Amino acid sequence: MTDRLDLLSGVSTSTAASGFDETALVSRAKAGDTTAFSELVKHYDRRVFRMAKQITQNDEDAEDVLQETFLKAYSHLDDFQGNSRFYTWLVRIAVNEALMKLRKRRSDRTVPLDDPIDTGEDELPREVAVWDENPEEKYSREELSEILEEAVQSLKPAYRTVFVLRDIEELSIEETAEALGLSISAVKSRLLRARLQLREKLTRQFKRKGDDAFGYL
Repeated sequence: MTDRLDLLSGVSTSTAASGFDETALVSRAKAGDTTAFSELVKHYDRRVFRMAKQITQNDEDAEDVLQETFLKAYSHLDDFQGNSRFYTWLVRIAVNEALMKLRKRRSDRTVPLDDPIDTGEDELPREVAVWDENPEEKYSREELSEILEEAVQSLKPAYRTVFVLRDIEELSIEETAEALGLSISAVKSRLLRARLQLREKLTRQFKRKGDDAFGYL
């Protein structure tokens, strides 16, 4: 592809252009219109980077994932059949690239995305402890955001990925399942586990019994 570098020259300068038509842009890109593909890059680059950073926990790796995702998407446009949103297809490429980064770093014990997950009660968080004060009174919004981000990053990759796609990127359960190649029930199970683990971690931080940590974020 002769225009690969040109296609990615707009990365990190995303635009939310009015009248964005994903289907039309994909059709034009598949017909060889590099300008159309560049528009897709500009529309989705920040979302892909943010998701990649949530998974890899590293700016440099996230940048690499961003570049590789769009290069692979461009190289394999003919493989996109239009049975799902283009962004869902893009997410699947990005997730695979991000998880490859984690495996290469060997800094995080990964749980393969197709592994079954035990949902036995013995692994669920214990009863939460008492929080002495309202987190909103003790922490600024920025501090709360940092606390939540650290909690998300502490999740195992299989749980973190599902949580990021569903609760941060706001993909539907069905889109998340399609992007990750999982069943809907597996996505729901991992999402529940991620939310429960986050509640336990946040409860330890705020030390107050009976309140829902997510209610303050």
